[in-house]
Parts: sequence; structure tokens; C-alpha cells
Amino acid sequence: MLEVGTPAPDFTLQDQNGNEVSLYDFKGKKVILYFYPKDNTAGCTKQACAYRDLYPQISQHGAVVLGISKDTVRSHKKFEEKFELPFTLLADPDRGVLNAYEVQKEKTMYGKKVMGTVRTTYLIDENGIIQDVQEKVRPEEDPQTWLEKIQKQENQ
Repeated sequence: MLEVGTPAPDFTLQDQNGNEVSLYDFKGKKVILYFYPKDNTAGCTKQACAYRDLYPQISQHGAVVLGISKDTVRSHKKFEEKFELPFTLLADPDRGVLNAYEVQKEKTMYGKKVMGTVRTTYLIDENGIIQDVQEKVRPEEDPQTWLEKIQKQENQ
């Protein structure tokens, strides 16, 4: 994982609508950047829907949510439409950003070693600095955890 206090690697990827989106586009806002394995799988759907349900509250605190996986733009569009997701999904089929954020790791699946995305969430501040990171997050709890962290920061 990248270290807290270091600059978040900038990137440009296509969103679910085929538009290019850069991390730099969100300068001045907090960014909850979450990496997930695959659209339309049980855990990833729980996580995305939990972010959907809390998105109005997250937005009220000046933050945006960006989800990244190796899925295609087309897959992201179907996922967004099926679950009415109000936030940006970014396609990284070449895994360049997944590697830059150190979320591509060896996993064991059905007894075999494979490379895959470890469910990881980064909180990036308004200046592009990593404020917090958690690896192997629980899909259904992840959004609430980050909302609480943002709220706590505002109250300090």
C-alpha cells in the first residue's frame, strides 16, 4: 500500500460514459478512491450500493467517490445503470492504476495462486495527499467507515 502523507499518484482513465477523468480534476475536494475486483459480483455490488446509499451524505461533506476496477467502460456502464450508482466508475483494463496504487497482489483462488485486486480504499485530501488507507476492507462496511472518518475530520 502507498503510505499516508505521500502524494497520490495522478492518473487519467475513462469513466462509465467513456469520458476521460483524472485525479487532478478533483483538486480541492476529498476523494474516496476505492478499488474493487469486479462489477456485478456479490461483494462488489454490496460495496457499490452502500456507497450509493451514503453518497448524499458523503457529498455534503465535500467529498467524491471514485471506484476503480479492471472492468471495461461498457461493464461499468451496465453496473452503474443496473444499480443506479451516482458516482464515477473508472475502467483500468491495463491495470496501470491498480499497480500504481499497489492493489494488484497475489491471491489464492480455488487453490491456485493468481494476481487479483485486493479490495482497498484510499482517502485523498484536497491537495492530493493520501490521508488514510485500508486494505482488505469489508464491502458492506467500507462506505460507512469513510463517511465517519470524513465527519470526524470536519469536527477536529
